[in-house]
Amino acid sequence: MLIKLHSQATTTPKIRAAIHASDEPAWVLAERHGTTEQTVWKWRKRDSVEDRSHTPHRLQTTLTPAQEAVAVALRKTLLVSLDDLLTVVREFLNPHVSRSGLDRCLRRHGVGNLRDLQAKAARPKHSGFKAYEPGYIHIDVKYLPQMADETSRRYLFVAIDRATRWVFIRIFKAKTAANARRFLRDLERACPIRIRTVLTDNGKEFTDRLFGLRKRAATGEHEFDKLCADLDIEHRLTPPKSPQTNGMVERFNGRIEEVLQSHHFRSGEELEATLHRYVWLYNQQLPQSALRSRSPLQAMKDWYKIKPELFKKRPHYLPGCDRGG
Repeated sequence: MLIKLHSQATTTPKIRAAIHASDEPAWVLAERHGTTEQTVWKWRKRDSVEDRSHTPHRLQTTLTPAQEAVAVALRKTLLVSLDDLLTVVREFLNPHVSRSGLDRCLRRHGVGNLRDLQAKAARPKHSGFKAYEPGYIHIDVKYLPQMADETSRRYLFVAIDRATRWVFIRIFKAKTAANARRFLRDLERACPIRIRTVLTDNGKEFTDRLFGLRKRAATGEHEFDKLCADLDIEHRLTPPKSPQTNGMVERFNGRIEEVLQSHHFRSGEELEATLHRYVWLYNQQLPQSALRSRSPLQAMKDWYKIKPELFKKRPHYLPGCDRGG
């Protein structure tokens, strides 16, 4: 019969059975078998003479179940390396997580091998977006949750370049045409690319070309349209009730929602700082599968080498949301 003993075991099943059956004092049995009294008492209380499993009953982990779920989802969605994922998790989920702890978490959930995940990439490709050169910008607005120190909700204005996935954000207290104009002005100043086209929905902050569900000619008086004309930017609109047309920025908003759901913000200032840090990290460090595992900034630099005429200035490590414009 094959007997499997723990590597540090000082007794055999035969000795354990003898201890269990004996009524002699513990110290006598300990001396006889060359072990301790604690060992004698342990085996007297056991019903079996076999070693028990030494697997911990509770996993020692710094990540909560909710944080583990977010980390696994990011791994599956972004297909990033362990070190890149560790940077994101420490920044936005848990600053105390270790590299080995995150690795064990991924292995437990079956996503430890990045090559296996990439091999499964029979993922449906998003065929809705025609290939464009840098300068085609998707813009949208997202509601933000109201914080305890705020009297009303605020609005996140988001812009993303179709070719490079470079992102720019601003947060305003109201969703007005004036703020939409201010956002476009800040975007145009911060973006190294020459913006040729912007795509927005038909919201009143962006246009006056929609009456009911029917489009009409622009009056030429709307603040956002006027600034587009001044900057020589073509302003395109999505069809009414067709948010998928602007799906690129909608998907980025989904990432923002994951950040919002995984945090408990104590103030509006803390929420805003976190979103700006995330955009900085996204633009500079997070590789995107749509960009052949490059970050948006890397993609932008590669485009600059090929077609510098598409740029106003040489792209470098800008946060993409810097407050100085």
